[in-house]
Amino acid sequence: MTLLLKLLLAPALVVGSSLAGRRWGAQVTGVLVTLPIVAGPILLITCLEHGTAFGAEAAASSLLGLVTLALFAVVFAWCSRRLRWLGALAVAWAACLAADLLVAQVTLPAWWGLPVALAGIAVASRVMPPEAAVTGARPATAWPWWDLPGRAAATAALVVLVTTLSSALGPAMTGVLAPFPIATSVVAAFVLARHGSAETVRTLRGVLAGLVGFAVFCFTVAVSVDRWGVATAFSLALIVTMAGQFAWLRVSRSARPPRWRFSRAASAARRRG
Repeated sequence: MTLLLKLLLAPALVVGSSLAGRRWGAQVTGVLVTLPIVAGPILLITCLEHGTAFGAEAAASSLLGLVTLALFAVVFAWCSRRLRWLGALAVAWAACLAADLLVAQVTLPAWWGLPVALAGIAVASRVMPPEAAVTGARPATAWPWWDLPGRAAATAALVVLVTTLSSALGPAMTGVLAPFPIATSVVAAFVLARHGSAETVRTLRGVLAGLVGFAVFCFTVAVSVDRWGVATAFSLALIVTMAGQFAWLRVSRSARPPRWRFSRAASAARRRG
């Protein structure tokens, strides 16, 4: 069952978020890919194998891991302006892993970890490349047949690798590595390879917006799993996170004027001209 979770759950999220992104845009992809479909199973298995006290400490450490995930998004976004996807991924992973090793030495209770995570996400959002200045946009082309299978296979390989390495590292490092940018790396790399830097930055801005709900998930597990048990804590965390993510998507979509309005305004302007 654990192996099936590793091989199927995260790839399904990547494929689903990719299809949603084709329909509703890059920022939607970024928000959906930050649902805790990778970190959630890692924390769940940790609780089942090592007990709820161990799992609660790992979930609290995951809040610091979200800061390094935000760092990954920023570094990849800036590198996308000058590097191809492999170079950008290598630099962003190096920065993320170095930050993981650093923050794993720090132990914070969840009540302190949550504001630290939210502050890190806010800072990352401020230092992202401005969309107006992003270069390297490419025209959309037909999707190759191997696109979705390739994303799913790459995600599964990364999930197995990271979970295998983190299983024996203790609660602090396990928690910090739980939000490691697995699905985010796959999505960002594919978007950069196909669309270029502009679309990549928009996707990663969606990732940063989605990290707020991710932080709420980790916080809810950390403060409730040792008191209420695994089933209740994870169910509550998932419900709160999904409700928040999809509420944000509805608000962001309703705040964006429909395209037909722009078309009508442009046509009227041309007639007046």
